[in-house]
Order: sequence, then structure tokens, then C-alpha cells
Amino acid sequence: MSFKEIKKFLIHMQEDKSLKENVVASSTADDIALIAQNLGYKFSGDDLLRFNGQKVDKVTVRKVNHPGEYH
Repeated sequence: MSFKEIKKFLIHMQEDKSLKENVVASSTADDIALIAQNLGYKFSGDDLLRFNGQKVDKVTVRKVNHPGEYH
């Protein structure tokens, strides 16, 4: 897993307002992972979901369950 990469990305996101807006507007963990990959970070949406509940500085990663979603 790429928890170090996720942590670095989350720190970068806190320093970049535009990046933060893009992440907040994303619908899925895969969308966020794609944004990160385009910036050179190496983690997947699944890695991000496994990071659920972890906190990096002022950001806590939370999985949002949407109605009708299968688990």
C-alpha cells in the first residue's frame, strides 16, 4: 500500500487551494487517485479507501456511503 504517498498528497492538497477544491468536488476515491496520479503520486482509489479514518495534519480521510451503494 502507498500510505506514504497518500500522506504526501494530503499535505500537498492542504497547501494548494485549487487542488483542494478539485479533490472536494470529486465523486469517488478513484477520481481523487487519478488527480494524485496526474501530479506524480502513486496510489489507487482502493489504497485511499483503506486509509479511511486516518488523519494527516488537518485532513481526515472519510469514506462516504451513498444510498444504493453496494458493499
